[in-house]
Amino acid sequence: MAIEWRESLSIGVDAIDGQHKELLQRFDKLLSACKDGKGIDELKGLLDFLSDYVLTHFRDEESIQRQHRYPGYEEHKRLHEGFVVRLETLKQEIDTQGMAVHHVMETNNLLLKWLINHISVVDKELGKFLQGNKP
Repeated sequence: MAIEWRESLSIGVDAIDGQHKELLQRFDKLLSACKDGKGIDELKGLLDFLSDYVLTHFRDEESIQRQHRYPGYEEHKRLHEGFVVRLETLKQEIDTQGMAVHHVMETNNLLLKWLINHISVVDKELGKFLQGNKP
């Protein structure tokens, strides 16, 4: 199962679309590693990457929302915060229990469900708003 960028995920903001592409490429790398039986090896690097990258990405998205007075800002920010909490909880569990196969499966589930749904539904709404408010 490969995760690839498709233009239907674009929200029309190059910087954000580029960040989404990077996130999907990293997730696809984990899926490929899982297919090769190396998911545990890849997971640590992905989680380290995500810890920094999603904070930057969410900050950038939220800045655009504030700049354009996006009416869904508060809810969007809350969803971002929830993802960060879930990611940190997963990392803490791995730190205390050690890396296991179920962590790879949980990460796949978290990213597949949350990230794809968030981009294709929540961020698309933001994109529609931004496209409708261009000067």
